Amino acid sequence: MKDMSGGQIIIDDTTLRDGEQTAGVVFSLEEKKAIARLLDAIGVQEIECGIPAMGKEEQASIRALVELGLKARLLTWNRAVVSDIQASIDAGVGAVDISLSVSDIHIEHKLRKDRVWVKEQLKVALGFAKTHDLYVSVGGEDSSRADLDFLVELMAIARDLGADRFRFCDTLGILDPFTTYEKVSALRSEVPDLDLEVHTHNDLGMATANAIAGVRAGARFVNTTVNGLGERAGNAALEEVVMALRHACGIEPGIDTRRFFELSQLVGLASRRPVPEWKAVVGERVFAHESGLHADGVLKHPGNYEGFDPAEVGLDRLIVLGKHSGSHGLRHRLATLDIALTVGEEQRVLNLVRCRSQELKRPLSDGDLLVLMAECCHAA
Repeated sequence: MKDMSGGQIIIDDTTLRDGEQTAGVVFSLEEKKAIARLLDAIGVQEIECGIPAMGKEEQASIRALVELGLKARLLTWNRAVVSDIQASIDAGVGAVDISLSVSDIHIEHKLRKDRVWVKEQLKVALGFAKTHDLYVSVGGEDSSRADLDFLVELMAIARDLGADRFRFCDTLGILDPFTTYEKVSALRSEVPDLDLEVHTHNDLGMATANAIAGVRAGARFVNTTVNGLGERAGNAALEEVVMALRHACGIEPGIDTRRFFELSQLVGLASRRPVPEWKAVVGERVFAHESGLHADGVLKHPGNYEGFDPAEVGLDRLIVLGKHSGSHGLRHRLATLDIALTVGEEQRVLNLVRCRSQELKRPLSDGDLLVLMAECCHAA
């Protein structure tokens, strides 16, 4: 298959595979189609769409996604087993991830084999896949705990047998960004002619940071899931990785981020995992400002307290009235209601706002504010 990367950082989103592996999450076929269409519409270049070896129903679901005719390349996840790869072929995909355990811990305690067996497993599975002209990512499960020299050996075998890239997996989410950078850099240096992919988990809260570190170290493919869904604590969140690449790294991954909020809500509903209001990038309240200093600053110039325009991810700025509000924030909210007060009236209302917010333990809505206005006028 044709290489789609052209030197660009490629997002391989695995919401429909690793995301659905979140304990208790199940997507219907129609939900999978809707998610896949929206991922494709915003420019996600690859979608890992399922595990055909699970059975006929999963294969039919994947074939239905193939038949959508998306621009994105569809990949499936497979063990490094010929029967798994044949199931992917039967499902109609032209690209596969072939996963094999690469750490000595997994080799001894999960597979109960040795390194020689793993190398032979790779040769047989990869040889079969390339014989069928598949695009292949070789997935190194538990790469973060594997011996680097052994990873280099596996990558060299993969390269020589025609693999298209190697997936470095921090399967347990145990790395920090510095170690991720060092490991990926070392692999990139040792096998420069095989593309690297990073797959990170969030068990220590560093999935996005580790994904970015991997890209910084030379990986050209990065795995994500919408809202950070995934096994245990989840994966690197699509919306976080893309915005971090753009704003922290100056790397443009070619994604239309204006529909991120829409996509986040779609996946939140389908997964029955509501998106927290404070969720980085796409939470409904991540552009909410309450404290007097911040509200004043952002009203004067948004760049004072916002790293990027809310509209860039499909959100709006919100000036919240609460315990920490100041006069500028109150004046702004009153202006949206076409209400103007004298300085004295404004201060009385502000005092009431602060007190009422503490009583209610929440910010005040427009309705709450109008009630306070009526109380203030009645008292006057």
